[in-house]
Amino acid sequence: MKRTDTMPQPGTARRSAREDFLIGCHLSSSKGFLSLQQTMESLGANTFQYFSRNPRGSRQKKLDLRDRDAFLSRRQALGHGPFVAHAPYTLNLASASEAVRSFGRQVLFEDLRRMEEFPGNFYNLHPGSHVGAGLQQGIHWIREALCDALPEAQNTIVLLETMAGQGTQIGRSFEELAAILNDLPYGQRLGVCLDTCHVHDAGYDLVSDLEGVLETFDRIIGLSRLRAIHLNDSQNPLGSKKDRHAALGEGFLGWGSFERIINHPALRSLPFLLETPNNLSGYAKEIAALIDRRTP
Repeated sequence: MKRTDTMPQPGTARRSAREDFLIGCHLSSSKGFLSLQQTMESLGANTFQYFSRNPRGSRQKKLDLRDRDAFLSRRQALGHGPFVAHAPYTLNLASASEAVRSFGRQVLFEDLRRMEEFPGNFYNLHPGSHVGAGLQQGIHWIREALCDALPEAQNTIVLLETMAGQGTQIGRSFEELAAILNDLPYGQRLGVCLDTCHVHDAGYDLVSDLEGVLETFDRIIGLSRLRAIHLNDSQNPLGSKKDRHAALGEGFLGWGSFERIINHPALRSLPFLLETPNNLSGYAKEIAALIDRRTP
């Protein structure tokens, strides 16, 4: 049944996250990284996610080194933790089309080189869709691309995102992610970003059995590889495989689920990123509400 609990009212109009609670949202980098950082601070957040390039395109903007230096200097002064760069949706390392795979590998190489300008952060990508080539072939191509590209990422942790299971998506189950990650020679430089809407839509019951989901993840992949969490409610019921994000508390997961997730001992030290359908004001309200629900 869809949750109808409303957003809890924060104790103040806008509270800032404590150092031990890494909370933020997806923001635009179109005006530069320093501007992105300032927007993040205005929301009461201390981390963020952004697209590494146009999410539906291919071009990567030239890096403004003065902007980069000012951005990194400000983050260091404030003691903020890692942020996440999200790969474009056009990247598909598992495609049956050789041209699409080649493009995806090029994007991956370029993005990981760029990430070395921001050492110690995360690069998140959707594993890909095999588009009829078959699951095992798709997994083979993803592993091959990662092995070729990871040497570019000496100071960047690459994350594979959990997927909802639409069409021929790879990563709809923990077993599929483990099949990509197992035996690759990069240790903790490869990890997982868990998307709450995606895993719910894939059939993992975060509402009634968070402990069981985490135990399953630990047994199949290992909780040490879980490095970030996308906080999204879902417009659809458990196991729908439809991937439709909802604002927190306005979907089938509900505020109670998110309170348990952000306070779980195995998760609370991770960065939490909102990808909910919101404007900046909506993000600020969700961030404040999450801060109020975070236990000391």
